[in-house]
Amino acid sequence: MEANSSRSDGLPLRQMRRRGVERLNTLLDATERLLTLHNDEDVSLAQIAEEAGIPLASVYHFFPNRNAAFVALAGRFNEEIYQLSIQPPTDPEPQTWQDMLHMKHSRAAAFQNSRPAALRLFLGAGVSVAVRNADLSGNARIARSRERLFEAYFHLPFIPDFVDRLEIAGASMDGVWALSYGRHGTITDAFRLEASATAIDYLRRFLPEFLPRKPLTQAAIDRIYIPLDEMMAASSLSETDES
Repeated sequence: MEANSSRSDGLPLRQMRRRGVERLNTLLDATERLLTLHNDEDVSLAQIAEEAGIPLASVYHFFPNRNAAFVALAGRFNEEIYQLSIQPPTDPEPQTWQDMLHMKHSRAAAFQNSRPAALRLFLGAGVSVAVRNADLSGNARIARSRERLFEAYFHLPFIPDFVDRLEIAGASMDGVWALSYGRHGTITDAFRLEASATAIDYLRRFLPEFLPRKPLTQAAIDRIYIPLDEMMAASSLSETDES
């Protein structure tokens, strides 16, 4: 008999884990709905419990406070944004690195505009330190994959610290997006184009204006994805080196 295959209540552990994941997603769905309509400071853990239809006592098993729920939702948004960011643009394929970035930025802005809670969490004035750190971790992962996206489409010369350059370009774009959100409550097309121009102009300091295209292969596409645990291990190693 398999050890620890069931709990004292008779339910298999696998089923309990599945129920736990389902309940967590229910809570995150409720948190997103509330943040779509309200500022983060106006959302309480009790409201999340009520919106989800889950007893507050059970919610504490997942989140000790509302900010923990916001951080978890930010993590889910980060994964969705990451999955979007690694999809290679193929219809049409970009012929220049500038076009590639415009295409990726356009899709990312469209995603966030379609999810008001993501706009509020990542671009709002009341962003907590924990949510901001989660956003920065997501951006670092995107930057590593973006380097591989460049390598998949173009003959890329050696550029020292290119991942760092891509992360800085992304941060500059986020700053313009935050300005747009503060003024208009959305990422407008005009501000999106300005944000892309800001990022591209920065990268022109390190990239030639023209990069030769190369054939897109499945092997190159497969390499773009970076598992989250690999990213966390790389981050831990970097922190150890710095100390």
